[in-house]
Amino acid sequence: MAERTISITGPDMQRLRDLVRSADANDRDRPYLAALRTELERAAVVAPDQVPSDVVTMNSQVRLRDGRRTWTITLVYPEEANAEHGRISVLAPLGAAILGCRVGDRVEFRVPGGELRSCDILSVEYQPEAAGQGRSP
Repeated sequence: MAERTISITGPDMQRLRDLVRSADANDRDRPYLAALRTELERAAVVAPDQVPSDVVTMNSQVRLRDGRRTWTITLVYPEEANAEHGRISVLAPLGAAILGCRVGDRVEFRVPGGELRSCDILSVEYQPEAAGQGRSP
């Protein structure tokens, strides 16, 4: 799959870079941190009030389809993750894959067992920046 530039807000970029730096010592998360680091390296930083409403940002609620099913998740920081409530960490393979992508994109990611999966981003049902939240003071 061709790499594309993703969009991340400045505040999200800073917090995510801090997360990557501070979490490097945790061996369990090392592969996921590497995936997130790769995503951040290809990101274009945009002002919160300039991010398009169809871009997945932190705390966005996103509708996905993998061919077999359609579901909705919220992309969150690791401490807020709760899979039972559809709150997926940005350190999870799916979370890192959708960060900064747009409606209509197909993303690929490897699940912990190593299997390659993909899904389509159908819609961004809620995005903090589009709702007037998450803007810099």
